[in-house]
Amino acid sequence: MEQACSACDLTCPMGQVNADCDACMCQDFVLYGAVSLPGGAPASGATVYILTKTPKLLTQTDSSGRFRVPGLCPDGKSILKITKTKFAPISLTMPKTRLKAATIKAEFMRAETPYIVMNPKTKARRAGQSVSLCCKATGKPKPDKYFWYHNSTLLDPSLYKHESKLVLRNLQRDQAGEYFCKAQSDAGAAKSHVARLTVIAPDETPCNPTPESYLIQLPHDCFQNATNSFYYDVGHCPVKTCAGQQDNGIRCQDAVDNCCGISKTEEREIQCSGYTLPTKVATECSCQRCTETQSIVRGRVSASDNGEPMRFGHVYMGNRRVSMTGYKGTFTLHVPQDTERLVLTFVDRLQKFVNTTKVLPFNKKGSAVFHEIKMLRWKEPITLEAMETNIIPLGDMAGEDPVAELEIPSKSFYRQNGEPYTGKVKASVTFLDPRNISTATAAQSDLNFINDEGDIFPLRTYGMFSVDFTDEATSESLNVGKVKVHLDSTQVKMPEHLPMMKLWSLNPGTGLWEEEGDFKFESQRRNRREDRTFLVGNMEIRERRLFNLDVPESRRCFIKVRAYRSQRFLPSEQMQGVVVSVINLEPRTGFSSNPRAWGRFDSVITGPNGACLPAFCDDQSPDAYSAYVLASLAGEELEAVESSPKFNPNAIGVPQPYLNKLKYRRTDHEDPQVKKTAFQISMAKPRPNSAEESNGPIYAFENLQACEEVPPSAPHFRFYQIEGDRYDYNTVPFNEDDPMSWTEDYLAWWPKPMEFRACYIKVKIMGPLEVNVRSRNMGGTHRQTVGKLYGIRDVKSTRDRDQPNVSAACLEFKCSGMLYDQDRVDRTLVKVIPQGSCHRVSVNSMLHEYLVNHLPLPVNNDTSEYTMLAPLDPLGHNYGIYTVTDQDPRTAKEIALGRCFDGTSDGSSRVMKSHVGVALTFNCIERQVGRQSAFQYLQSIPAWPSPASSVRGRAPSRRQRASQGGQRWRRGVASLRVSGVAQQPLSN
Repeated sequence: MEQACSACDLTCPMGQVNADCDACMCQDFVLYGAVSLPGGAPASGATVYILTKTPKLLTQTDSSGRFRVPGLCPDGKSILKITKTKFAPISLTMPKTRLKAATIKAEFMRAETPYIVMNPKTKARRAGQSVSLCCKATGKPKPDKYFWYHNSTLLDPSLYKHESKLVLRNLQRDQAGEYFCKAQSDAGAAKSHVARLTVIAPDETPCNPTPESYLIQLPHDCFQNATNSFYYDVGHCPVKTCAGQQDNGIRCQDAVDNCCGISKTEEREIQCSGYTLPTKVATECSCQRCTETQSIVRGRVSASDNGEPMRFGHVYMGNRRVSMTGYKGTFTLHVPQDTERLVLTFVDRLQKFVNTTKVLPFNKKGSAVFHEIKMLRWKEPITLEAMETNIIPLGDMAGEDPVAELEIPSKSFYRQNGEPYTGKVKASVTFLDPRNISTATAAQSDLNFINDEGDIFPLRTYGMFSVDFTDEATSESLNVGKVKVHLDSTQVKMPEHLPMMKLWSLNPGTGLWEEEGDFKFESQRRNRREDRTFLVGNMEIRERRLFNLDVPESRRCFIKVRAYRSQRFLPSEQMQGVVVSVINLEPRTGFSSNPRAWGRFDSVITGPNGACLPAFCDDQSPDAYSAYVLASLAGEELEAVESSPKFNPNAIGVPQPYLNKLKYRRTDHEDPQVKKTAFQISMAKPRPNSAEESNGPIYAFENLQACEEVPPSAPHFRFYQIEGDRYDYNTVPFNEDDPMSWTEDYLAWWPKPMEFRACYIKVKIMGPLEVNVRSRNMGGTHRQTVGKLYGIRDVKSTRDRDQPNVSAACLEFKCSGMLYDQDRVDRTLVKVIPQGSCHRVSVNSMLHEYLVNHLPLPVNNDTSEYTMLAPLDPLGHNYGIYTVTDQDPRTAKEIALGRCFDGTSDGSSRVMKSHVGVALTFNCIERQVGRQSAFQYLQSIPAWPSPASSVRGRAPSRRQRASQGGQRWRRGVASLRVSGVAQQPLSN
């Protein structure tokens, strides 16, 4: 019979209403329960609630993880909630039964802070239109609340009725700005990335129609008197989201992505010495469909100690395998669309190396980024007795005490099913010691955690350790309870860090660190170092096997860094896709140039306006932290600006007196034999009331937007690429660092975005001198391009190390194939022209036969050069032709060059092998005495002024080195036929 309480209107289909009138009670029923931790160990001290109008406490589990609750009703409807710190709450429905007792079993899952897996997108709309911003988070438990913020102000949920999706209708101009969401659960909160919403008037132009200045470098014999330089302004349209045509659907992802881009160009002819050079200049920008791009991450995985590659290892993104390393440890990964934070775990199937989780920056606008992944070796295992107390030291630096010790009490090991383990334990504990500077690149993840407010916050490490405990007989993985970590307080040189020290474990799915426990001061230590104070922390080792001794560090700044193609440091020669890394150093007291330890490792990618690199800083003591900064492109290190013997603030990019305060030093400052590829500075936080420190290159953490948007004229630190003997010219300008700068045009060197095909021909030079070789590339068979110039390429031949009087050049030419409209192919008319007095000796017989069989065949009466209609087929080394297609232009060229140098279709070399894989051979006689070569001519002319008032151009350096696929070239050097030899005009 149903019992009712008129006071509270509660009806009980079973049993009677309790005295509080908030639940039903069945006096004769008893509920028994058993609750375990992940892995089967009993969950003692867990709290059991019944969910009524407010959760009502029932009981707690005992030391065996069991509980008993009398009086509940087995109605199959009531909900129980079981909670325990650090674990996701368990919700259970009461069993439905007519028996007098029932038993339920439950196992906790580790609580995981919410993690954003879908971020709102930056969008642009006209006033009156609608927009949808979406956010999604995972976690344990799953987030059940979402909050939206506009310009950091919380939006009222009752007005917008939002959850994970925010819909704004009939937009007004004042609704433009920055939006982000915050997801929340019982385990914490997480904030999304910021999305920018642009709202323009209905009749407003979505893009600035006037192109911005963009300078390209001209050949050496093309000096422009009008600008008094070797540069020409072709203009460009900055790529940004714009309010273009959209359908009426309100979606998280717009059906069409619209960007500002070039809509009109104008053909112009540049007057050079004896010839004209055609170019296309941007004259108008408009809103149009964005160029489709693909973000790619490539890299090499190797040991941090000796560079041994991790062969045939697996690469995971979450629980999904996404790539595999090759014999040389290399891997390639296509970054999935909508990825904001790329978290990869590298797993060595041979178990030589510790599984390593990395958060890798990538270029969201497309193109490839190369990363060197360093892994620690597993330490040699030792045998422990499970029934004895075991002490394991952490840190084995020569002449130094351990940073900490692990104390594992007796009877602490247990199997995966929760049963105690009493046998022998095979134990391997690998410690990453921050006192060893060389270990910084092997650091796991990016040393961040999510604080209670949902913000990502940095950590400063005092050491990481990976553990592996297995049954010596069966190799079954073992769990460990009640492990103590004793941290030697004398190893913490910053006293303010001691009370903030915590134990952390890594979540390999998110790449974020999550708190395991606090440290407390230990009053006694019964060992040989009784006079020392230790911090002791408690932890358990279950499903996670990587731990960290860290403190949160709020003293943060940003360093403005730019990378350039040369030492001219022109804004138009900035390089995108460069990996810039910083190692945060803690100096020894009184010796800022001799760091005691590193505390954090970060990397960012340069964009069109450089990069802002996060680093620890201090406003009270400029020497509290220092930063070691380095940069690389495609695995090759770039050079920093010198600090000795010349110390030039204008070259470094930072004015005095701030530069002296930062104590800029390149790595070779005291020893010229050291590499020149990094610099070190003291991280002196800028004073807010100091004019000379308010404009960079160091920015306070809250001034990130100012750092990102500052113009190239503002102070910044610089890296540059060593100039080699190369010059590229495209009639339709294209920045290979930025695939979104691609323009639809019949004369585009790369006719199809996301499919870049690089072609090279190998030219052998017989003669005592290295020779400059040019390819002139024109339309050959397509009605829209025939007789028109695609571009020119110049490269200087590289001497063969083994053969005297022999050199060879790997010369790029424009591949034949479909043009941008994909309507019909064009066989590029390629003319190969060596500089100086050269005579064609031979043509590869297989190449000649192919060209004869694929007519038309150009006339080759002039033996000082060679003309061909480029092959449509991807010929190989047997023809002396090297073709590679890739979604990134730099990568395609790098691979093709490596094969060309090696003379094979699948190898790679940085040393020129002139005796294999050759297409053309020329005999180049030595110049007569007194005759000047093109490169000598370049050295003898006066310095070339640059169009930028603050930077002076000059003749390129003669320095040359092998790099990437085979060689670095000097930019800006085109072939110049010496006197006595006919000039070769660029036009037909």
